[in-house]
Parts: sequence; C-alpha cells; structure tokens
Amino acid sequence: MPSQSTVWDVTYDLLRNLGLTTVFGNPGSTEQTFLKNFPDDFTYVLGLQEASVLAMADGFAQASGKPSLVNLHTAAGTGNAMGSLISAYKSNTPMIVTAGQQTREMILCEPYLTNTDEALLPLPWVKWAYQPTRAEDVPAAFMRAYTVAVQPPAGPVYLSIPLDDWDRPALGPAVVRTASSRSAPDAARLGDFAERINRARRPLLVVGPEVDRAGGWDAAVAFAEQVHAPVYSSALPDRISFPEDHPLYQGMLPMTIAEVNAVLRGHDLVVVVGAQVFRYYPYVAGDFLPEGTELLHITADPWLAGAAPVGDSLLSDTLLALQQLTPLIEAKSDRPTPKPLDRTPGTVEPAGAPLTPAQVYSALNTVKPPEAALVNESTSTMAEQARWLPTLRSHSFFATGSGGIGWGVPGAVGVALGDRAAGRKRAVVATIGDGSFQYSIQAIWTAAQHKLPIVFVVMRNGEYSVLKSFALLEKTPGVPGLDLPGLDIHALATGFGCRAVTVADTEQLVNEFQAALGADGPTVIVVPTKPQLAHLG
Repeated sequence: MPSQSTVWDVTYDLLRNLGLTTVFGNPGSTEQTFLKNFPDDFTYVLGLQEASVLAMADGFAQASGKPSLVNLHTAAGTGNAMGSLISAYKSNTPMIVTAGQQTREMILCEPYLTNTDEALLPLPWVKWAYQPTRAEDVPAAFMRAYTVAVQPPAGPVYLSIPLDDWDRPALGPAVVRTASSRSAPDAARLGDFAERINRARRPLLVVGPEVDRAGGWDAAVAFAEQVHAPVYSSALPDRISFPEDHPLYQGMLPMTIAEVNAVLRGHDLVVVVGAQVFRYYPYVAGDFLPEGTELLHITADPWLAGAAPVGDSLLSDTLLALQQLTPLIEAKSDRPTPKPLDRTPGTVEPAGAPLTPAQVYSALNTVKPPEAALVNESTSTMAEQARWLPTLRSHSFFATGSGGIGWGVPGAVGVALGDRAAGRKRAVVATIGDGSFQYSIQAIWTAAQHKLPIVFVVMRNGEYSVLKSFALLEKTPGVPGLDLPGLDIHALATGFGCRAVTVADTEQLVNEFQAALGADGPTVIVVPTKPQLAHLG
C-alpha cells in the first residue's frame, strides 16, 4: 500500500501547478524542513540578507509578470525584510512571503526565535497574513494566498508555517483554483467620465505606474492622442507608463502641493490614470486643485481612491478602462497642442573626474542600448536621469515603490532574473547613489553567482546629497551623518565577485560601459561625481 502524501509533498505539487518554482531566500533554522530534499525542478535563489532577498523577488515578479515566492526566517528574518516588503506592497507586486515558525508544541512557551504575533508582524504591508490552524491546512492556505496576491490590487501576502507541519500527513491533493487578475470598469460611470472629458476645453492627463504594470502602455498612448492633452507622469514613479519622447509628454509632476497646483492651473479637467492623487513630499502648502479645475481618477486600488483628497474615482484595471474609454472620446481639434519638451540629443562632454551628474548621464546616453532596462536609485540626480536616459519602451523602468533606499541594487538583480525566466534578453542598467549602494550591497554577490547582465553605475559623491537638500528646505543646519568618507566601493564589489572599475573621465566611462555590456556577468562602475542639490520644492 503506497505511503500517504505529506503536507510537504502536496504543497510542492501545488507550487508546481501554480508555476511557483523559483524560491528566493536566505535559509534559517525554521525553514529547513520546508527546504529539505529540494526538488531538482525548483530553483533556489540565495540572497545574503533578507531585505535583499525580498527586493530581488519583487524585481523578479515585476519583470517576469508572474507572482514570486519568498522564504524567510521567523520574526528576525521577517524584520530584516520589512523595508523591502513595504516597497513591494506600494508597487502592487504579487508575492507569497513565507516564514518558518517554531514547532507548534513549543510556541506557547515562546522558545528562541518564535514569532509570537505571526499574523500581526507584517501588517499593514501585506494584503493578508495567516498562520494555518492545522498543519493539514498549509496547502489550502497557499492556494488562498496565491488567489489574494494576484487579485486586484495585487500585492504581497504572508504565511507563517511551523517547522513541524511539513511531515504531517496531508488530507489529499490540493484544490487548485484560478482567479482573475483584472477588474472591469462600471460602464455607466465610464460613460460619465467620457462625457466630462469630451466637454473639457483644456484637459491634462497624468499617467501612473499602474498602467505599465497592467500592460497598458500602448493603450495610454492611444488615449492621450485621442484626448489631445498634455501628459505628465506621477511624481517619484516606480514604473514609467508613457514614452518620454512623445510630443504630448511634459515630464514628471512636482512633489509638493503648491507646485502641483501651479502645473494644473489653467486646465479645467485633470484625468489621473493609474496613479495616486497625488504623491506629495515634502510639505509645501497650497490648494490641492486650482479654482475651476475638476479631477477624474481611474485606479485599480480602492485604497488610493479613498485616499485622494479631491476628485471622482472609478475602480478598474487601467488597461481595460483605457481600452473601453478611448472609443468614447471625441476628437477636439480646437484644443491647444502642448509644446514638446526640449530634448537635447545626448552628447558626451569630455571631462575628468569628479564628473557632474549631467556629464555621467549624457555619456551613458550614447552607449545605453535602447532595449536595456533601467533601475534608478539616485534620488538627487533624477532630473538628469529623466533628461538623458528617458524611458521609451514599456516594462523598462523600475524604482522603489516606497521611497526607502536599498531597493535598487537587489531590485536590479530581480529584474535580470525575471528577464531570464521570461526569455527576455537585454541588459539591466542600474544607476545608484553611493549611499544607496551600501544598503543592500550583498545583492551583487547573487548577481555574480548567476552571471547576470547588469551594469551598476555607482555615483560616488561622498555624501547623502538629497538629505543635504532636505536640510536646506527644512532649515535644519548642523545635521550629522550626511557625509560618506572612506568607502572603497571598487574593493567591495571585487570582494563580492563582481568585475569592478573606477573611471577617471567620461571617455573611460563610455569605454568601460561598453565593455560591461559584453562581460559574462555583472560589472560595477564607480564614477566619482560632484555633489549637487536636488530640487525638492
């Protein structure tokens, strides 16, 4: 008589069925019963710290277009990963985060490494957190977790699993279910939105990260051209959803209430698609909308609809909404044509180090392949990045969704792994500040181990430039800890197994970047740069 299947057997069969055969983790004692006899048809991606592990899984899911699976240690490991978990939640990344828990028989007396509030610890940064009441419920909990993670708005979920559950007899094969990942708009309300857009004399469009995540790049272009209105991206975007060289594109919205108000002035209607209304930071007082301006908001996220201080909302997958809305829009030849942004062609300014950010990005403009993905985490140089390395294709710009630094390096690793899983061959270019690079530097070891096609361009200005900008804005002189002397990034990168070089001028930067594109694995290019203040409002 065949032996009865265990919870481990049934769960792994379910994971195969769901396509969750890549596990991101850093193995701890309470996960080893899950990881034992790791199947040959599964891939384990090792990260050296849990914050990097989760951010890599985030980038992987975004690039591959499929949910990812993370395996963390108990409370300690989950705690390490929390900053990256916030970013995944803000980016609506579908992800199942599992954490090992101590043996059920010992939980009551709180042994070492117990997570005493297993369903509370990750909140509010997951859609659902749960520890199965019985070991037999583990496979069903995974199925529910998957369903919750992919349903709109997508996002991470959390399962805490006691380490002794895996060898328990299963109740039988897991029940496999499917779930929709899109929600359609209310037809009557969509018609009302169309009528209001058709009546507008000077509309303005804001296209946010949800659009690219939904595969709505082309739909957004068709909608904007039919409305014939200026298009802005949302502030501090984690995805770009509109070609930044399009004649209608006007750049990124500013970050303060007062500055957004100034941009919207003179427009009688603002249509925000797939973005928050609005992403503000820091606080500079003003009215949310100019007098006489109305706002329409289309989002798949009820939370963002509720958080909007102004405007009327429509809940919908942004791709479906744009596809159904565009045929209802009347062409208006009398609407003014916005003046295109001045896009100066990229030219290398010959210069020796330390370089200005503009010199760095203008040099990269001449050698970055058009199909390459860009991951940016250099907050003080965002304006130069947008000017010299504009996003021209869907699915090719990634940044942190939360604003916390430390996502960019492991996020780039995840994007490259996601590309590989999806059969997509392209380079990943990560432009990173020297301060940001230190937060999750251990992720470059994973890049080296997997020989990923990543070029890390680390701008070494020796300080937290964006924080110095905030110090001026907030009138807080004498803040300590804003300088970063004594960092040998070249040596650190070499120590983690990466090809590394420090460049002395723009010519060497171009040459080393080209060499990195042909290398069998990642390269870290350290570029000494001049500090500059960021425009914060």
